[in-house]
Amino acid sequence: MGVEMQYSKDEKAIAELTAEQFQVTQNSGTERPFTGEYDKHYEAGIYVDIVSGEPLFSSSTKFDAGCGWPAFSKPIVAAHVEELSDTTLGMVRTEVRSKHADSHLGHVFPDGPADQGGLRYCINSASLRFVALADMDAAGYGEFKNQVESN
Repeated sequence: MGVEMQYSKDEKAIAELTAEQFQVTQNSGTERPFTGEYDKHYEAGIYVDIVSGEPLFSSSTKFDAGCGWPAFSKPIVAAHVEELSDTTLGMVRTEVRSKHADSHLGHVFPDGPADQGGLRYCINSASLRFVALADMDAAGYGEFKNQVESN
């Protein structure tokens, strides 16, 4: 086992965000449906927080919900994803934020695949960075390969 990676809100990473990535992660914005780069992306690998690099979701739990945003049935490490009550826009929803960077990721809904726990994590592509399975060891995410390859 190697050195455990540390994740935090990285000011340098924040400074390098595009306007949309900043609006989504730092101002709790939402990208337009069907416009995010990961909506129809199904390559094997993991999705990490664009600000902190903390691992969030695996390609093995990604599914096409038809909602216009990447959808996952569960996080890689539940402790990296915080769920908060969101009553904006006249709705009661559960917001999803990353633990270490406090990035707004999206929302979680109880209408996901029943055989995978019944949840749908509806996540903005702008809050994510994809790490391909072939690059996971070199990028320091090797310990999570079993969650990608298990599907």
